[in-house]
Amino acid sequence: MDLTVRQTPAKRNGCIQGIVWLVSFGMASVFCCAQVSAQNRVVKKDTTQKDSAKIHQLKQVEIKGAKADVRNISPTPVQVLKGEQLQRLNSLSVADALRLFSGVQLKDYGGVGGLKTVNIRSLGSSHVAIFYDGVELQNAQNGQVDLGRFSLDNMDEVDLYNGQKSETFQAAKGFSAASSIYLQSAKPKFEPDEHTHIRFGYKTGSFGLNNPSVLWQQKINKNTSAYFSTEWIKANGRYKFRYTNGVYDTTAVRNNTDVESYRVEGGINSYSESGEWNVKVYSYTSNRGLPGAIVSNKFNYTQRQWDRNQFIQANYESNSHKRYTIGLIAKYADDYLRYLDPEFVTTTGFLDNRFNQHELYFSVANRYRILPVWDVDLSTDYLRNTLDANLYRFPYPTRNQELVSLASQLKLKRFNLQASVLGTFVDDRVKLYEGAGNKTEYTPAVTASLQVSPDLMLRAFYKNIFRLPTLNELYYTFVGNTLLKPEYAKQYDIGATYNRHFVDGFISSFSIQADAYYNKVKDKIIAAPGLNLFRWTMYNLGDVNIKGAEVNMQLAKQVSRDLSLNATINYTWQQAFYTDNGITYHYNIPYVPTNSVSFTASADYKSFGFNYSYLYTGSRYSQLSDDQNHIYNYLQPWYTHDLAVNYLTKIYRHKTRFSIEVNNILNQDREIIANFPMPRRFYRFKLSYSI
Repeated sequence: MDLTVRQTPAKRNGCIQGIVWLVSFGMASVFCCAQVSAQNRVVKKDTTQKDSAKIHQLKQVEIKGAKADVRNISPTPVQVLKGEQLQRLNSLSVADALRLFSGVQLKDYGGVGGLKTVNIRSLGSSHVAIFYDGVELQNAQNGQVDLGRFSLDNMDEVDLYNGQKSETFQAAKGFSAASSIYLQSAKPKFEPDEHTHIRFGYKTGSFGLNNPSVLWQQKINKNTSAYFSTEWIKANGRYKFRYTNGVYDTTAVRNNTDVESYRVEGGINSYSESGEWNVKVYSYTSNRGLPGAIVSNKFNYTQRQWDRNQFIQANYESNSHKRYTIGLIAKYADDYLRYLDPEFVTTTGFLDNRFNQHELYFSVANRYRILPVWDVDLSTDYLRNTLDANLYRFPYPTRNQELVSLASQLKLKRFNLQASVLGTFVDDRVKLYEGAGNKTEYTPAVTASLQVSPDLMLRAFYKNIFRLPTLNELYYTFVGNTLLKPEYAKQYDIGATYNRHFVDGFISSFSIQADAYYNKVKDKIIAAPGLNLFRWTMYNLGDVNIKGAEVNMQLAKQVSRDLSLNATINYTWQQAFYTDNGITYHYNIPYVPTNSVSFTASADYKSFGFNYSYLYTGSRYSQLSDDQNHIYNYLQPWYTHDLAVNYLTKIYRHKTRFSIEVNNILNQDREIIANFPMPRRFYRFKLSYSI
């Protein structure tokens, strides 16, 4: 099915969208009336109260069980890091943890404060959706979410889904990306006699790192709790690196890599028999130097960047009805970015660009259970993004986006079938010049899984999705191109999951996931430099064909009551080539390695914990190139060995953890992004004290 952009009359769009919103909110109104009626019946009959409680209890057990074993039952490929496994990694941010997942290429520009984004299965960073506590993190300006600003200090779980999340009951945004990363902050959990948890943390080490943090959790009543988390990061970021120009080698020090950032977030979570709700407030500010690329013997840079990201979001989900469930989301976000370049002089002084983004987001999700094995879901989202800047004759774009998803799931004893279609309605408007206009798209997805035996599951999915050009790609001064077409991606995946537990054996548990996939991208958007580095050209390249395979293996062994061993191996094989007019040119897509491997091993012995990780990324190219000019664009393979030791004890009857990390043990020189050297061997020390 070949989808193309169609200009749709505003009246017809408004009619279609109006009908969908009317149906969605009509269902919500019926639910509210039914809820009031149910509450009246609860007062009259005690038996109704008991039945309602039973229904709620069954749902909670089902949700928790599915979440705990999601890797074994999901019809789409999923990788999970959570709990103790996540906290013990040699990682400072979410980006560091994602390196260990298969199919992920991390773009890291170096140092503590370097920009960090991910590219999954070679589709590009803009095809990845990031969700934080169930709500997507947006950046309409450039489509990039810096994962380096999300600390693991308050993170409980990180999930990566290819295709989409395996649940059909979700916001329409959950269907709108080729891959999704779900970040789940730590939820307060209290024993019957507990009311307050406080954890103090401190990290220090190489690059002049100072990173204190505080996490506070408070039980308000039986069903409601509050939390507050904050941290400060300051580092000079300087590290030695090796540089060669083909004639001589030298060792230099990376400069202009300092960073200072603050993160503050808090919220309230509440659970009851009728449902659950939560409110979250988040604020992040940073001031960092931008080290720049090491080219033409240039080592010193003076550019700086300031960021401020703030949002408030609220979630509500009702569980009070046996057949009908509703979920509501509301969010407002305000992002500010300032870029200063003293080396580029304009008529008014140094280049000093400032941008403000404002986002307003609402979502209504409805689920109706036709039969115990058959659900139907209807979700409607509205998203409004505005971008302001201090640039001369900036177009000041506003993007209104409405998404409607219709999904259904048939879940039999051994067979699971899901199908969905997403309607996307976009209206871009500008104050100056001409906007990109209206766009309408309908994109389907189908997933299926078969439980062959209690241990073995087969699965497959097909998804057709697209991503809009970002506001920078369309409207940025001297760069934007309003004639850009969206990128279309077709995804095909087939795989299997095997999971086995052993009572008496050499290992206690063994699980493996294997997937083969093929992705086809149409109208790939790329940026090419023009007359100078400040005037780039955006255009649609053509088609890209991507094929690959992934294997994820996990083993565990309980040697004795005091000793347990765990190991995880991830392997990815990929090829991505450029195609034009049906002819395949063996032009390698930038930063796509043919082979990549990650291996982690951990051991727990009494109060000690040991963790080792190995990362390998094969050769790749820094620009679109064939095998004839690899000398200029070829990047050497790189690998690292990391080691961490943890010691858990009690001081004044309170849990205390000491950690020592050694990263890049063999002191390897490496570049993840061309001309952006990464640190050699470095160290980190952690202290955590809980009361």
